[in-house]
Amino acid sequence: QAELVESGGGSVQAGGSLTLACEASGSTFSTNAAGWYRQAPGKQRELVAAISSGGDTKYGDSVKGRFTISRDNAKNMVYLQMSSLTFEDTAVYYCNVGVWGNAGSRWPGAYWPVDWGQGTQVTVSS
Repeated sequence: QAELVESGGGSVQAGGSLTLACEASGSTFSTNAAGWYRQAPGKQRELVAAISSGGDTKYGDSVKGRFTISRDNAKNMVYLQMSSLTFEDTAVYYCNVGVWGNAGSRWPGAYWPVDWGQGTQVTVSS
């Protein structure tokens, strides 16, 4: 089981940018997919972005074109660059590692999170 520690959350004004970082423990990080989910008050947890071990990415519809996920396998890190933030982006953001549906599998491009971090708060003020 991987331990995940998020950092970089905080408060930002609407229209601003913020970058979240997540450090994963364990030697298998480079072979796992990783991602970010978020949960706003009163709402269900939702996928923000995910990245396969090979660098394929997927994004939630509400963040496409504004957020970018990346990873540095040498450092066991995954990042989420967020720009053009709006009040609706206010949430607790959770880092995770998991499984990616490979091409030829029954669910290519799907992402299933397995291990979760504790979350980091992002607050966007209008």
